[in-house]
Parts: sequence; structure tokens; C-alpha cells
Amino acid sequence: MQIRAAIILLCILALFTSPNYVCAKDRVKNDTSLINFIGTSQLNKYLNKKKWNELFPHRNLNRHSKIDGQNEMYSYNSFLKAAKKFPQFLGNKNDTINKRELSAFLANIAQETSGGWDNAPDSYFTWGLYFTEEQNCNEGCQQYSDTTNKKYPPFNGCSYHGRGPKQLSWNYNYGQFSEAYFGDKDSLLKHPELLIHDAVLAFSSAIWFWMQSQKPKPSCHDIITGNWIPSHIDSSYNRLPGFGATVNVINGGIECNINEAKQTTYRYNYYLFFCKYFNVVPGPNLKCSNQKPFNIQK
Repeated sequence: MQIRAAIILLCILALFTSPNYVCAKDRVKNDTSLINFIGTSQLNKYLNKKKWNELFPHRNLNRHSKIDGQNEMYSYNSFLKAAKKFPQFLGNKNDTINKRELSAFLANIAQETSGGWDNAPDSYFTWGLYFTEEQNCNEGCQQYSDTTNKKYPPFNGCSYHGRGPKQLSWNYNYGQFSEAYFGDKDSLLKHPELLIHDAVLAFSSAIWFWMQSQKPKPSCHDIITGNWIPSHIDSSYNRLPGFGATVNVINGGIECNINEAKQTTYRYNYYLFFCKYFNVVPGPNLKCSNQKPFNIQK
């Protein structure tokens, strides 16, 4: 019995002194990736599955996606799971600010993925989240590969065209998000197609982009929640807090400081549509038509 007890004690000591052993507390502390992180979210305070189905009745039901066995790319449950990885998203104590942020976020992802058209059944604004990836890029779109980016270089044969709710594009965005979610840049640089086969990953990419500032651009989150204070240069170019500046972050080079295109009009109207649905005042600076893009700093 004494020998047996000694052996058990030695095994326990070996387990706790092994260099490969990490206690649960330390493992959580050291793991900064999002893949296994589950926090809290106020999303279900403003939006539930029934409302989601009302807002997006024509959303894409991609049968190749991985989500709780539901075979649905853009499910409410996937959105909620992703939102829990970003507690600051809709994390304000002010309901008006949270509703405005939710309206702005939904407006942008709805327009990015819209399958609507003029006089579409049920109106244009019910056709958000229709497409899972950029049209005409099934065989790849190499124009989204920035070969000069040495930190997040593109891999041969990979296409970094728009995918997911936000239509995440370019190798440097795939690489940065991959680092945040998986803890390494190559997971998505090597396999960007994963973004349309994992629904929680797809929604996480959209929220990550929304929360992430990329100089000289502030984050959309900071803009719409009032955390961003424009610099003197920003103010001189009419880049001011409001929905218009979020459009500037997402697509400023194409949609801002020019005559308003139909897609931009729809984007603004999407925001007004969601603000009305959530019963919140849209706030100032709705448009970016008089704003110069953020990459203009002089």
C-alpha cells in the first residue's frame, strides 16, 4: 500500500511540475485569441430570433455552413455567439447609443450583402444578408492581394475577396483577424474560404472589423458611440461623428466626397430603416457625401 501511494504521489507531482501543464486559470489568462472566448452581450436585449427573422426573411441559408447543426449561414444564434466574443459591442449603459450602434452595424452589413433591387418583393430592405461572398469571385479575385504587405503576405492561389456579413476583404484584414481569432495569422491567410463555412467565424469577422481601428481610421464602434474625437484635420474635411463616418471607414474611397450613388443611398436608408425599427433617433451627420476619405490627411 505504501509503494502504491508513493507511485500515485509521484504521478501527481509529475503532472503539476510538467512544463506542458497549465492550470485552467493561467490558460484562460494566456490565451488571448477569440476562438474559445465566451463573454456576455446585450444583443438579446434589443434583438431576438423572432425579430431577426422579421428583419432578414431572405437571408442566405448556406447548407455548407457550420452552426449548431442548423445548416444556416446567417442565423441569429450565430450572431449572438459572435457578439459574446466582443463585450464592448453594444456595451454602453445608454440604450440610445446601443440602439444606434446596432442600427448602424446592421445597416452596413445588410447593404454589403444585399440581394435586393428596386421594387423587390417585401421591399429592398428585407434582402440583407443574402450573399455570403462577393459576386463574380467564385473562381477568385486576385485584385485583393496586396503583395507589398510583408506582415500579412498573400498566399499563392488564395483569393481575399469579400466574404461574410461585412464582406471582409484584402489579405491584411484576413491576417489581422486571423491573429485575433485563432492566435495566428496563417489560419485565414492560407484558408480564407473558412469564412463562409463557419457562421460564428463569419459574424466575428464583421464585429471585429467594426471594433478595430486602423490608422488613420478610427473604429466604427468609436465613431457611432461618441468615443471618437475628430482631429483638426478630420474636422476640416468634415469627418465628424455619425453614421456617415462609419460609411467612410468601410468604403470611403468609393462612396464619400462624391455624388451619391444608388448603393450609398440604400446604405443611408438602411440605417434610417433600422433606427425606425428600434425606435431610436439617427443622430447627426448621416451622410459622408461632403467628407473626404480618411486616407487623405493633408
